[in-house]
Amino acid sequence: MVKVGVVGYGVIGQRLADGVARQKDMELVGVADVAPTLAIRALKEKGMPYAFYLGMAENKPQFDALAIPVAGTLEELVQKVDVVLDATSAGIGAKNKELYAKYNKKAIFQGGEKNSVADVFFHGYANYEKGLGKQFLKLTSCNTTGLIRSVDCLDRAYGVEKVAITIIRRVADPGDYHRGLTNALQIDKAPSHQALDLMTIMPHIDATGILVHTPVTHGHIITVVATTKQKINKAQALEAFGRHPRIRVVRIADGFQGNASLFRYARDLGNPRGDMYEIALWEESIVESGRDIMYAINIPQEAVTIPETMDAIRAAMQMQTERLAAVGETNKHLGLGKWLQN
Repeated sequence: MVKVGVVGYGVIGQRLADGVARQKDMELVGVADVAPTLAIRALKEKGMPYAFYLGMAENKPQFDALAIPVAGTLEELVQKVDVVLDATSAGIGAKNKELYAKYNKKAIFQGGEKNSVADVFFHGYANYEKGLGKQFLKLTSCNTTGLIRSVDCLDRAYGVEKVAITIIRRVADPGDYHRGLTNALQIDKAPSHQALDLMTIMPHIDATGILVHTPVTHGHIITVVATTKQKINKAQALEAFGRHPRIRVVRIADGFQGNASLFRYARDLGNPRGDMYEIALWEESIVESGRDIMYAINIPQEAVTIPETMDAIRAAMQMQTERLAAVGETNKHLGLGKWLQN
């Protein structure tokens, strides 16, 4: 049983903890943070299902005042685990790395950290084998994670030469106030980092992209124009996407009109927090254009990287040495692909 700790119990950290808790071959030893945030207060009100460790000892009086039980320090948590999932704010993970290295522990960082923090820039489907046995892995960002899922799917089925993407990006997570209330769109300088990151993971594909920030909070939408090595039609693309356990093909005709429809459906399914681990791909968005195939996907930014993080644990700890065996275990424990049997 692989012992796992989660450092940073925020938007991603909460979901990582839940994801690890669902893996039958992993044990969540505990979670760590520095302040009694709303997420920690909610953890206490739920009866402390996860042991809590304190990232800054001088803040303990704040937790004592709220009667939040503290199981120990961050350093003690690190000593108890085999692998750490670092979900702290960008830049903090790189500092925490010194502690993980001190105790010779493996660690997996989220997409906000610089690539230099890790031995391998990792994606479960696209380059699983490169992560085998490595000490430090870094996940791709939420957008890049979902984008690579779809491109890798087409690439393994038909071969992909190049992609051009447009990202319509949510401006902030739900509940974030620091970005302000806006009524505008903002475009970034091309190419977007997601296109560059895709080429880092999949160097045989030429990629470029544009990113537009939008004043919404639930999900990004990415349009992709892919040039495949052999010309394919819509039916062939649909067949490949339809077999993928982390891609859910949906139809506008069925009521999936956009990101809000998907979020509402996830809540109706009873998913905790309305989370979706899978990306959604609209069937009606698949279009043939000469040699190219075009499609649109939805990226549920709060939860989409959780499956690939579980894959990263499996790779770093060499729980499975073969890609499909590893992602298959993750998918099974997270309930991914259930819709394929419906």
